[in-house]
Amino acid sequence: MLTVLWTGFCLFVLPAKAEEARITLPQAVISSLERNQIPKDTVSISVIEIGADRLGKNTAKNILDWRAAEAMNPASTMKLLTTLAGLDILGPQYRWRTNIYTDGLIRQGVLKGNLYLQGTGDPKLIPEELAKLMKSLKGLGIQKIDGNLFFDRSAYAPSVMEHNTIDGEALRAYNVPPDPLLYSFRTLSFQLSKSRSAEFIDISYTPTLSQLKIDNQMQLVDRTCDNWKSDIRFNLDPEGTTKTDQLVVAQFSGAFPSTCKGVNYNVVALDANTFLTQGFAAAWELSGGTWTKAPIGKNGNVPLAARLLLQFEGINLADDVIDINKYSNNVMARQLLLTLALEKMGKPATTFNGELVIQGWLKQNGLDFPGLVIENGSGLSRNEAISAEQMNQLLFTARNLPVGEAFYNSLPIAGTDGTMRSRLMTQLRKFLHLKKKPEARIKTGSLADVRAISGYVISKSGKLYAVTSFINHPNAWRGLEAHDQLLSWLLEDGPEPKHAR
Repeated sequence: MLTVLWTGFCLFVLPAKAEEARITLPQAVISSLERNQIPKDTVSISVIEIGADRLGKNTAKNILDWRAAEAMNPASTMKLLTTLAGLDILGPQYRWRTNIYTDGLIRQGVLKGNLYLQGTGDPKLIPEELAKLMKSLKGLGIQKIDGNLFFDRSAYAPSVMEHNTIDGEALRAYNVPPDPLLYSFRTLSFQLSKSRSAEFIDISYTPTLSQLKIDNQMQLVDRTCDNWKSDIRFNLDPEGTTKTDQLVVAQFSGAFPSTCKGVNYNVVALDANTFLTQGFAAAWELSGGTWTKAPIGKNGNVPLAARLLLQFEGINLADDVIDINKYSNNVMARQLLLTLALEKMGKPATTFNGELVIQGWLKQNGLDFPGLVIENGSGLSRNEAISAEQMNQLLFTARNLPVGEAFYNSLPIAGTDGTMRSRLMTQLRKFLHLKKKPEARIKTGSLADVRAISGYVISKSGKLYAVTSFINHPNAWRGLEAHDQLLSWLLEDGPEPKHAR
């Protein structure tokens, strides 16, 4: 007897009894779990083989089912649900809009009046994009701005912009909260490297801020680059030493290993308004524009009497999804979930409304996910939950959607890029002689006590597998080896279910 699940495009066929699928884990996986003291009852694994029937319709055959129906914490693999739903609902060419209004007039190259920036949650408003926006502003005949900046964040409910973390690391880039006017992930990235003369340390940073000064008191020391952060002391004073002119001083002191060729020190240390004000001001100046006086940035909704100067469109969603999945960008995923709420249910966007949109999309595609918990859509959560079986149903459904290839191409490639860049390199070398080489496109996830993988494997014989595995245990950080063993088993084709012991 077979259980048949309609996906809206083709049949998703699963054995009615778990015994009909392979329930014995591959021995290499078992050995790794035992060696790393990870109990098997804290692991879930689902593997399906995706094929085609005589009519060319996709079919799914259950290959491995190990506690696959258990709802588990998926960590960042939850981004697969958010990005697939986002691509299908909004379309790969969807672009976020940032609107610029003014309450003033342009005369003889001078805009006398305030600028109002109204955001819709563009997750990748980075310096390169802001430079394009400035070019468009200058194209309106503006050379100087005599006014201040106001930031309209009414697209999001205030609650979703609160800076809450699950680990207390408020200054870490992965914990940046959503913001309808998020600029450069609100993260200062300092580049530290030994100078050409090898006598001192060069420190540069991005994005450029209009009033940031670096106070470099670092000393070179003769030791290895391991744990280079341990002896660095960083302090950022938003008021500077003079407490005037909004000066920001970034002070570095301590020791830096002479063997380090170059490292990045990323920090979230400025409030959203200061960061955006100084970033916008610097971008305007870099474009050749000037200010009558340094602008002050404040919160404020666009007045009814203000007029639209320009509407700037950012990078398309398909490109954004690549960043979300390959590099596991949390705030971008969270903003995508809120965009679903904004576009389908209006403002102010809330996470709850984003979840309603995704639940509706699942139902439309014939997917019933009991136990699913969406807290923010990024996986940076102790509460989010989904089963390995459900995740594979999602991966199977993706193969039948028009956006399936864009979704597939967004996943990290083992041994090549993203969070899988250094994974499976030894195993993949064994296939270099093959004309058509196998590959693994896998989204990874990690939290304290959680390790996860989910994605596709093309085996050496050309079979396509969807694979998902979650480990929820204090020793989960040791589970990378077991997951790599599972992926290696699939690259080698794995035994058919009938061969299971």
